Amino acid sequence: MAQEHKHEESIMEKIAEKIHGHDDSSSSDSDDEKKESSIKTKIYRLFGREKPVHKVFGGGKPADIFLWRNKKVSGGVLGAATLSWILFEYLQYNLLTLFGHISILALAVLFLWSSATTFIHKTPPHIPEVHIPQEVVLQLASGLRIEINRGFSLLRNIALGRDLKKFLMVVAGLWVLSKVGSSCNFLTLIYIATVLLFTVPVLYEKYDDKVDAFGEKAMKEIKKQYAVLDEKVLSKVMSKIPRGAFIKKKD
Repeated sequence: MAQEHKHEESIMEKIAEKIHGHDDSSSSDSDDEKKESSIKTKIYRLFGREKPVHKVFGGGKPADIFLWRNKKVSGGVLGAATLSWILFEYLQYNLLTLFGHISILALAVLFLWSSATTFIHKTPPHIPEVHIPQEVVLQLASGLRIEINRGFSLLRNIALGRDLKKFLMVVAGLWVLSKVGSSCNFLTLIYIATVLLFTVPVLYEKYDDKVDAFGEKAMKEIKKQYAVLDEKVLSKVMSKIPRGAFIKKKD
């Protein structure tokens, strides 16, 4: 009886081990499936973006203005840019003349108003102290410095001949910029850039899934066409360019 009881216990232990082994294998399989699904569900983002659009613009008040978090301030900045472009481009107003006329008018109105209150025994107008916040200026300067340094680093890598693809992209971009500059003046170009800065990011943030899907298809097509160009044209051109090596003579 004791032997039969031990035999039954050994059978039960083997069954339990098989069950636990199956559970472990199934759990490992499920973990692998989760990893694969997480890799598959990784969404393509335009220009390799990993952060939200608000963080890409540095966060804070400048990003709030560009992404219309505060519609009054954003609309005021864009409206001021539009008014300036109309005055300087269409009405051919001079910047110094406009500044002088506005300052004379504002000071005259405030001076007469303040002087009149002393005769009619009323409180003078409240003129607030206007100052530029240091935090906003530092954030803008820091973001601009980072982007300029990134551009310098990119131009340096291209000048060293490390990336032919980026070289062609930069040359094409500069060629487009020269064509745009020949058709409009600097002020109009600045205004177009301002309008794009206040419209493209907020639209991209709203429809980023659709734009990223379209960008993924476009990048695949561009890579395909670049591979064909590299195989048929660029490789042949680069092979014909002589590459002499300077060998230092040993004493």
